[in-house]
Amino acid sequence: MSWARQNLFSGWGNTLTTVLIGFVLVWALVPFLDWAVFSADWVGSKRVDCNTGGACWVYVIQRFDQFMYGFYPEAERWRVDVGAVLLMIALMLFFLPRVTGRLALVFLLLALPVGWILLTGQGLGLPAVETRLWGGMMLTVVLTVAGLALAFPVAILLALGRRSSLPVVRISCTAFIELWRGVPLITVLFMASVMLPLFLPDGASVDKLLRALIGVSLFAGAYLAEVIRGGLQAIPRGQYEAAAALGLGYWKTMIYVILPQALRHVIPGLINTVIALFKDTTLVLIIGMFDFLGIIQASLNDQEWLGLAAEGYVFAALVYWSICFGLSRLSINVEQRSGVYRG
Repeated sequence: MSWARQNLFSGWGNTLTTVLIGFVLVWALVPFLDWAVFSADWVGSKRVDCNTGGACWVYVIQRFDQFMYGFYPEAERWRVDVGAVLLMIALMLFFLPRVTGRLALVFLLLALPVGWILLTGQGLGLPAVETRLWGGMMLTVVLTVAGLALAFPVAILLALGRRSSLPVVRISCTAFIELWRGVPLITVLFMASVMLPLFLPDGASVDKLLRALIGVSLFAGAYLAEVIRGGLQAIPRGQYEAAAALGLGYWKTMIYVILPQALRHVIPGLINTVIALFKDTTLVLIIGMFDFLGIIQASLNDQEWLGLAAEGYVFAALVYWSICFGLSRLSINVEQRSGVYRG
């Protein structure tokens, strides 16, 4: 009650604002909760089982596996689960106070290739699964994680190159960044999927997922480069002079002195770019790849589940919000452990 008096009802202005916001929330949430929870249908297997007038979550339950795995063979979906567990463990390590950030990062870097090998089946004697069968949330996560893993080293080199004293390097990196930042991602994906094969020799082909990953990586690399460059510019000149006084060369100065400090300062910007890329992966539908949102949209055309677009999009929104909120909490946790959080 004390907190409410101080923050919600401390004056007539705050009181009026609180009452108006409360009225709007009640006006909007009560009918939504009635539709989504209290009057919803949860049990059944067909469209006819939804007869109460509320949300038909039977549709989501019946299609849940397809939303998560796409067309990945059912007998091999355990590989996707193992890869997801490895990724979750790697992210959870960043929240454990007794685990250093360096150890968590090393585990994450090891989990990425292991997960890729599991999904493809190459090198482990497992049945190979073609990437054309990948889809759903699995494809969304693969595009985001693999794209960022490839984009981050590119971004660091571009950021350093744009601040280089060598005109050729600086101009080249600047031109690359401005080119990729000035082109919509949907155009990049279209060029990678449709135009690139036209320039390849006869008989040569590149996997569609690999082409999409290259496009996503270069696109994300340009944005991350500008975020990292902002961190580099925030480092005082004295840090460079101190490194020079210790006899450190350019690359040792950057690796051991400058970059660790710069990256700490731009954690919010980095996570913001990660979240944006995670949501932008929905654009791969334009090149015939069915990510999480794409496979939900495709399922809405099924004659058995017509008219359930609201349920599909509400479910998609809830999943996207949950993951993005988790990433924001991860960002805050990393900032707190780095000693730069001021929220």
